Amino acid sequence: MGELAVIYEDEVLLACDKPAGVIVHADGTGAPTLTDAVAAHLAATGRAGVRPQAVQRLDRETTGLVIFSLDRATQPALDAQVAGHAMGKTYLAVVRGRFLGGERVIAAPIGRDRHDARRMRACRPGQGKPARTLVRPVAEEGGRTLLLVQLVTGRRHQIRVHLASLGFPLVGDELYGGARSAAGLLLHAWREGVDHPVTGERLRLETAWPTRLWPTCPPALLDR
Repeated sequence: MGELAVIYEDEVLLACDKPAGVIVHADGTGAPTLTDAVAAHLAATGRAGVRPQAVQRLDRETTGLVIFSLDRATQPALDAQVAGHAMGKTYLAVVRGRFLGGERVIAAPIGRDRHDARRMRACRPGQGKPARTLVRPVAEEGGRTLLLVQLVTGRRHQIRVHLASLGFPLVGDELYGGARSAAGLLLHAWREGVDHPVTGERLRLETAWPTRLWPTCPPALLDR
């Protein structure tokens, strides 16, 4: 997967920018993982005994920010932030067409698709698990819209399912009806806030701008 793109690193935390096509955890196939790459980076910098543990995961084709715990003693504090939805991860997503109406709150429950084990689906109230997504269009060009997306909950395929349920599947997301894209799935975990488990300081982490999604950062996002 090439050189690990480290965004932040100290004794207890490491954040990196995951490329497309790489899984975070081992899946039994022997495919290289992001966890392997982090472990190799630690070994190369004199920390071979450290066992990195991803605090959250991203789908294979989703790119962007992944935080790893490097210390078992402080990992429960990170797990508690994940469980309490306190990390505030922000994604960038590209859909085909004009996403009108300004900021939206999508609050459709999500459950498994009975007809396709690979897929999840938006459900009626009372079915599935509660899911809530905040979406705001920030730029439009060439028949596509760039969206700023924040997860309030963290269900499997949540962004992909919620946007597809509105008739706006992600570009490159063929599983949910999106158009094929040479650049792959246009979904990127861009920013995340986390309370440092030792100092309590609020860290605001951000990857480099993902030019495969959108050529430049729109002015509307520069000061956010």
